Amino acid sequence: MKTVETWDLPTRVFHWLLVALIANAYLTYAFGDVNMTWHMWNGYAILTLCLYRILWGIFGSSTARFTNFIKGPKGVLDYLKSVKSPHPQKHLGHNPLGGLMILALLALMLVQGSMGLFTSDEILVEGPLVYLVSSDWSSLAGTLHRQGYWIILGFVGLHVAAAFFYLFVKKENLISAMVTGRKDRSLVPDHAALEKTPAFFAVVLLALSAAIVWLGVNIW
Repeated sequence: MKTVETWDLPTRVFHWLLVALIANAYLTYAFGDVNMTWHMWNGYAILTLCLYRILWGIFGSSTARFTNFIKGPKGVLDYLKSVKSPHPQKHLGHNPLGGLMILALLALMLVQGSMGLFTSDEILVEGPLVYLVSSDWSSLAGTLHRQGYWIILGFVGLHVAAAFFYLFVKKENLISAMVTGRKDRSLVPDHAALEKTPAFFAVVLLALSAAIVWLGVNIW
């Protein structure tokens, strides 16, 4: 079977690291130390990754760029119509519907991580920026932070369900593609090719993202 490269290494590493960090967010909350130290560091890592993905979505390889898969309402509707047709749209990277899921998950993660910065249990644990807001706002942030995780899991569940739909119904293995970085040539547009941004630039953007998170937490 002839394949074509569709996902670069930085995009794939981001994807699976985020999966691990989402799972670890619960583990460090449920089984971590009393002071929630590891949970907080996990949150900083998630914020760093999300900021990195936004930058990579602007400056990264072609299939990672937002302009490649954010198509607006008409583009999404046209794609949904094509899914039912004998000749569905082909995409080298994310399809327009998948693009919406990427935006939703990034937004939810950023909100979730940000709320954690302002959260306090009023006993032992408080976020690093809790002193910037009133106790009422901190309480609201804590509620949003606790409930937000389950909302994120709901979206993750939809994301996984969609991947299995494509695997078993559309015969397109999106999971394998995100592991190997390659798709069956018959599933992508003719002559489509991945335009890569050098991997070292991804490291630079990741370091920049980590610096932004560090400054955001410590500068105040």
